[in-house]
Amino acid sequence: MSEHRRKPPQPQGGGRAAARRAAQQPPGRRAAPPPSSTGPGSDAYESPDAGAPRGGRAESRRAARGGGGRRRAGAAGAGAGAGASAAHGAAGAGGPGGGAGGAGGGRRAAGPAGAGGGRGRGRGAGAAGRTKKRFIDYPRAGKRGFKRWMPSWKLVTGTCLVFFALLIGAVGIALMLVEVPTAQAASKTQKNVYYWKDGKQMVVSGGGDLNRQIVPLSKIPKSMRNAVIAAENASFYDDAGVDPMGVARAVVNMAKGGQTQSGSTITQQFVKNTYLGQEQTLKRKVTELFISIKVGATKDKDDILEGYLNTAYYGRGAYGIQAAARAFYDKDCEDLTTSESAFLAATLNGPNLYDPAGGQGMAATKEKNRKRAEARWAWTLDREVKVGRLDSAEREKITKFPEPQKPKLATNKAGQIGYLTDLADNYIIANSNISKAELDRGGYQIHTTFDREKMKALEKTVNKVSKENIRPDKRPQDKHVQFGGASVEPGTGKILAIYGGKNALEHYTNNADDTGVQVGSTFKPFVLAAAMTDGKRDPNLPPEQSREQRTLVSPKSIYNGDNKVTLRDYKGEVWLDKDGKEWHQRNDGDESKGKIDLRTAMQFSVNTPFIQLGMDVGTDKVRDAALAAGLSKSQLASITPTFSLGTSSPSAIRLAGAYATFAASGKQADPYSVTKVERDGAEEYVHDEKIEQAFEPNVADNVTDVLKTVVEDGTGTSAQIGREAAGKTGTTDDNKSAWFAGYTPQLSTAIGMWRVDDQAKNQKFLPMYGVGSDTGSESIHGASYPAKIWAGYMKEALKNEKKLTFPKPSPIGDKIYGDGASPPPKQTAPPTTEAPTEEPTETPTTTPPTTPSETPTTTPPTTPPTTPTDTCGPLDPNCGDDGGPGGGDPGGPGGGDPGGPGGPGGPGGGSPSTTPTEDDNEHGWL
Repeated sequence: MSEHRRKPPQPQGGGRAAARRAAQQPPGRRAAPPPSSTGPGSDAYESPDAGAPRGGRAESRRAARGGGGRRRAGAAGAGAGAGASAAHGAAGAGGPGGGAGGAGGGRRAAGPAGAGGGRGRGRGAGAAGRTKKRFIDYPRAGKRGFKRWMPSWKLVTGTCLVFFALLIGAVGIALMLVEVPTAQAASKTQKNVYYWKDGKQMVVSGGGDLNRQIVPLSKIPKSMRNAVIAAENASFYDDAGVDPMGVARAVVNMAKGGQTQSGSTITQQFVKNTYLGQEQTLKRKVTELFISIKVGATKDKDDILEGYLNTAYYGRGAYGIQAAARAFYDKDCEDLTTSESAFLAATLNGPNLYDPAGGQGMAATKEKNRKRAEARWAWTLDREVKVGRLDSAEREKITKFPEPQKPKLATNKAGQIGYLTDLADNYIIANSNISKAELDRGGYQIHTTFDREKMKALEKTVNKVSKENIRPDKRPQDKHVQFGGASVEPGTGKILAIYGGKNALEHYTNNADDTGVQVGSTFKPFVLAAAMTDGKRDPNLPPEQSREQRTLVSPKSIYNGDNKVTLRDYKGEVWLDKDGKEWHQRNDGDESKGKIDLRTAMQFSVNTPFIQLGMDVGTDKVRDAALAAGLSKSQLASITPTFSLGTSSPSAIRLAGAYATFAASGKQADPYSVTKVERDGAEEYVHDEKIEQAFEPNVADNVTDVLKTVVEDGTGTSAQIGREAAGKTGTTDDNKSAWFAGYTPQLSTAIGMWRVDDQAKNQKFLPMYGVGSDTGSESIHGASYPAKIWAGYMKEALKNEKKLTFPKPSPIGDKIYGDGASPPPKQTAPPTTEAPTEEPTETPTTTPPTTPSETPTTTPPTTPPTTPTDTCGPLDPNCGDDGGPGGGDPGGPGGGDPGGPGGPGGPGGGSPSTTPTEDDNEHGWL
């Protein structure tokens, strides 16, 4: 009955429609059995296409490929699976196939037919069995055990290729981005180098902490370049700035326990010294590597080599080849030999371990360092031959190790050196375009005029005299005693030596330069020079007079040498000071010398003649003479009457330079200390020698002739040196300073002595009474310690010099008479009476008086000599002035200029016959 109740089969619209309808069935609803044209149990199971909806194969194929039909194929499989629970066996047969097909194709749509589901199963199962591969197959799929974790050769190769590609890319980007930094300030910092007159290095100073002097590559000898390249980086001119093989060799060598080596190229070391620091960090190493490559590609090799040789450290505080050449061999680097270059290249391997003088630490003893240095030196020479930078024949000739000099502090400014460098610096700043800031930055080669042998002699002499006489630990009056001095070359102005004080690091004032110390009677030669140049003024004319209106003064001129003579102006009127008081000048020891000539007044440093002579000539003319000689205007006092007696305070340098003008017959040259200044091989300053004729030669030679008398038989006899010399002593008011200035034709020197506490807040000059004496009362004069120092130094300084004499002067000027020294009345010869005759005449005849002649004659005068009276003093030049035996200026035998044998008042004429003592020296403004 059931068969008759079944509905007839419905026409199907195709597989796609069925699939859609099946998908639209609510959950849990049974699927309709597949339609059959023959009824149940027909051959629908025999034909795979029987009852299949249209499009089923296409859907199955797409499902098997995993393509766009996955949803539909899945639907068919799902439908077939659902058919497994249907009442008819056909639908149940298709269930398993549909289920499998559903697994392969999808889960959402149900399959409408078992046949469709079966085809879906075959295709779906194939797709599910093929696994999708990963880009990096690790851990390896399909492998078990350790093989799963063993990478394939493809993976290893690919990884390496990727790594190197990334590395190259990173390096390329880094090189594009990296910039060569600005050179460190320290790599540019240099010292100033000072040289003695003979070209030897004196000291390095200024410009920072490092002893470095940069020189161009042209100044560095080829032997030095070859030695460094051979020892440090043989492939320097061929590599790209970095040598991987060199780094590897260094690592292997150090690992084997061999000699410590640097894997860095010259370029890398240049980069480290110039752009980076010395810290040993990975960051610095990597940075150095990149900058080195960039520098190697962009910078010229010669520039790199020059920079390296100028920044490398060689030991003994020397940075750069120039400083090293001076530190080890006391020569410029351009003068280094092949052997010396090889040694200096060896020091770059480890300065502390290769200096034969020893270094720091137990491993750097003299013995160990010498052994290492000699071995490295020989290896460097052999290495040069091996790489083709030294001829083997030349190598065979080099057998002796180039012994370096003993170490010394190149930057030591103790003793006199500090005074010398300060003097040179001040001169450069004042006379060139180099500013103090530029000088402080360093890098200058300063060639000075200082003679190191004379410097040693002057310092040695001062120390000797001071040690023998000045005892500050025993005598209070000996405390704070100071000396200063300077030597200048006549005719050039070169400052050859100075004494600035005990130690430039302790006493900061240079006693050879401006100190404010008055010079006393050493100023008197300028008064005499003015009198012989401009002349005495006519008292009948206004103060301003031309040279034609004046009368030139001869050293024979007579002035009043008494103590406390009333000072008068050039017209003879009493001079009054600003308070309306008369001025009475004192002489040393309040001694009166009577009427004396200027030569004698200079010989015994009598004050009153020279202060009056200054008034007669004009203190403005005295000032002009001092300036013409070479004194500085800023060091001169106001032109009051005492100006002529030395109230000015010229430095020892200026005073020596002014006296050098007299020594050079009137040729004046300003004192100078620097001949030239160089930087980077170029001249920055060259001294322009300017010599002027300050005085007529005869004027200067007459001054010299008078000053010779001081040394030969005056206050300066303690300055005799066994050769012709001229000079002048000087002492100031209250015994606060003492000087001796003098010269020979080759050398002019001034030595001063004074007392001042240079540590006191309010410094002032102290009296020197009793200095060097246990009594504490004696005065210090220029003839004492200053003259002794002058003589001791000059003997040593001139011991190898030829003994020269000064030019002989010609007579100059007129013999004038100052106030109170009027010429005596002319004497007439007594009348001659003829014998009486038998017839006397009315007018007796007389013989005319004899006129004195300026030129002495050997013929006795016709008149008898004048007999000196009791009123004729021993220094009275008027005594016998008209020329009897023993007369004064003109006259018979022995006459002539005062100062000759016998002197005025004694037989033979000339200088006083009394012998001067220490007490005959000056006091007051002398």
